Amino acid sequence: MLIDSTKIDYFKLKRVGIVGVPPRSIINDLQRHQVRIYDLDEPLTPVSLETVGLLPQVYCAILRTVVVNALHLDLDAIFIDIGPGKCDNAHYTARILSHRLPIPVIICHNLDAVKMGNPICRSSLPLLEKFRRITASVIKPDPAPDPPIACPPKAGFWGVPPRDFKLLEFFPDRTHVYGWTRCMENKTPADHVLESYCNSTIPTVFFAQSFCPKTALARFLATCHPQALYLDVDSHCSGSAQAKIQAFLELSGVQT
Repeated sequence: MLIDSTKIDYFKLKRVGIVGVPPRSIINDLQRHQVRIYDLDEPLTPVSLETVGLLPQVYCAILRTVVVNALHLDLDAIFIDIGPGKCDNAHYTARILSHRLPIPVIICHNLDAVKMGNPICRSSLPLLEKFRRITASVIKPDPAPDPPIACPPKAGFWGVPPRDFKLLEFFPDRTHVYGWTRCMENKTPADHVLESYCNSTIPTVFFAQSFCPKTALARFLATCHPQALYLDVDSHCSGSAQAKIQAFLELSGVQT
């Protein structure tokens, strides 16, 4: 069943899945009731994306991953953000799952505007570690204490968290993060001004998942940037994608 987030009895929930970035108020309520939260955007089961036919293959790999997780995890409910920080495809995915699953599929609209900051995005941590921390923070209403120290950027990564984190291994430390991932850390997924921001003085890879509507913004921003590589990848990081990243950074004078 598809229901609104205002009609939830949190006392009945033990294990829930989330899609996107639900409002901080919902995450806070889930944590307060000690509900275990699973981020369904991440690969949580060994099941192949090709085995589930609820969504066409021209959907982005993230939403196909959501469906695989939703069908194979034992959950009491699923919270899906369908606000302006997400695409229409998330709304359609919510409707499809509500017809297929016996549990509540709860739609919510994240319009949070209180900025939590971007210390991880601007730190010297390896890019892979940055993304691990940012994606892990989605199940917590507040930033972690003792944030890392900011550093001057060496390169930039603009975009969403890739389904395959192997993509992040080919960037140097001091790669700053931009795009929707920065909005994730800031806890403001619908902040389109922040999402569109990038640093024009550093070589930047503009990334989007294949078939994601954000490919349009990624490609446009790349055409406006003096040192840009536009890159879209589907479910796995190919050798071709790796070679493009490494060649771009090397030609831009960035040592990895």
